[in-house]
Amino acid sequence: MDVLGRIEELRRARGWTLYRLSGMAGIPQSTLVNMFNRGTLPSITTLECICSAFGITLSEFFKEEAESYDEPIALYARLSPSARRAVCEIMRELVRNSDENPRKEHHPEGR
Repeated sequence: MDVLGRIEELRRARGWTLYRLSGMAGIPQSTLVNMFNRGTLPSITTLECICSAFGITLSEFFKEEAESYDEPIALYARLSPSARRAVCEIMRELVRNSDENPRKEHHPEGR
């Protein structure tokens, strides 16, 4: 598993900067910056603090992504053909909007 990639994914999903994550996790911002710049893995203690900030357990952090698709797929399977088409169209529109308006990250204090 790509631990740093997973941290980045969770951080971006919340719209957090590294500054915000460091504050929420109670760890120095320099620790996070060094981890990402050097590509080093966090210690278990640091990862626990990060997970706590995200409101998840270590187990949830390492849970395979595929499991997160189980519920939406099960719900989709129960839809009528016309409802499935509508869901697909909504999803296409969401992706188009996402592609056209990527979230810009704000770094306080020029970071």
